Amino acid sequence: MDDLPEQVAWEILNRIKTTSDKNSVSLSCKRLHKLDNEQRKSIRIGCGLNPANEALISLCTRFRNLEKIEISYSGWMSKLGQQLNDKGLHNLSATCPLLTHLTLSYCTFITDSGLTHLASCSRLSSLKLIFTPRISGFGVLSVVVGCKNLSTLHLIRCLNIATTEWLEYLGKLETLEDLCIKNCRAIGEGDLIKLGPTWNKLNKLQFEVDANYRYMKMYDRLSVDQWQKQWVPCDSMIELKLVNSIISPARGLACVLVQCKNLEKIHLDMCVGLKDSDIVGLARKSSNLKSISLRVPSDFSLPLLTNNPIRLTDECLEALARNCSKLESVRLSFSDGEFPSFSSFTVNGIVNLVLKCPIKELALDHVYSFNDLGMEALCSAEFLEVLELSRCQEISDGGLGILGLYPRIRVLKLSKCLGVSNDGLRPFVGSHKLKVLTVDDCPQISERGVQGAADSVTFRQDLSWMY
Repeated sequence: MDDLPEQVAWEILNRIKTTSDKNSVSLSCKRLHKLDNEQRKSIRIGCGLNPANEALISLCTRFRNLEKIEISYSGWMSKLGQQLNDKGLHNLSATCPLLTHLTLSYCTFITDSGLTHLASCSRLSSLKLIFTPRISGFGVLSVVVGCKNLSTLHLIRCLNIATTEWLEYLGKLETLEDLCIKNCRAIGEGDLIKLGPTWNKLNKLQFEVDANYRYMKMYDRLSVDQWQKQWVPCDSMIELKLVNSIISPARGLACVLVQCKNLEKIHLDMCVGLKDSDIVGLARKSSNLKSISLRVPSDFSLPLLTNNPIRLTDECLEALARNCSKLESVRLSFSDGEFPSFSSFTVNGIVNLVLKCPIKELALDHVYSFNDLGMEALCSAEFLEVLELSRCQEISDGGLGILGLYPRIRVLKLSKCLGVSNDGLRPFVGSHKLKVLTVDDCPQISERGVQGAADSVTFRQDLSWMY
């Protein structure tokens, strides 16, 4: 090993991907140990770090070129030792001058005081905080003020972030490209207006509201009403995900939907106030759309704070089919409270979308209107490769057997479908038509029935959902 050329030794280490293998190789000789110390760019540590502060200093001293660090205390209990605290975060900022990506998950001992130390990490471009309950908006503000290159910020279940001055500051910086806010109860749709010019820089936005909290409080609705009627430029937005959000006509997030002309992927889950006109406007503007996922609230799951009935119909599917010629993935779902007579998408609407666009992946969940006739109509879908059917109770063995006529179908996933049995899968046994078959919680399909139906089969059955 002493005579091995430097570039060859580096190439060997580059080809070793798993952490355990890297550790083993670094122990084989002093030279590889030294090279590994220089080459290691990222580490992930958690409950086994004890004593936490001292062990972290040791790791950061050994790996001088660390750029990405993830610290996760998921599943932590007091008997596992003390967590990393504010002092440890100070040590981290002092010993990792090249730090660019930091993730703190379930770090319940870290406070705003500790987070202020990250302001000295001038290279920090990505910060992800997952359930850090002692962090407030002041701590986040200290980071965004000190870290001028911050382009990614994820805040997930940070329940004490109430002040939003940091949003306004980020808006002025115009460096943010990826923003994720999930279940931070004090942050509502109305606060997003503070991003200002940064809206035009964002590539990816994920905004999710705690549904239970939303339905008990009026804060978010009142906050949305404060939006001035405006059009927000979102020319850089590629991916947008909204969950339990309020879509208010001509304001707030409704303005965002119709301004994403370069959008490629959108996920709208239980968005209150969402209408056909919103999707139609989106389709007309976003001709590059490749993936869309819609989960629609039922009449019985709507909050009391809206007076308008929610109903997406075939009109929005027709707009997608007419304007989005690059659409490859479609997921349509209704909430658990939906009854068969309330389905708003018809078989014709769904089939028309799949046949007019190059759809490779179609997933239907709780879409009771889709039946065997729909399965038969999809035989003309020349691009369809992946089909997921969950709780589609109008599909029988006859409809399932028609899959054999699909020109490109390779992956089939069935979940909680009551109308299909082993007989529906029998035509696929030994045919090698399917590459992947997944069957979850379908009461009439047995483990024996799926054997040989695809090259790779996954079977699971837990029927507790029926009772």
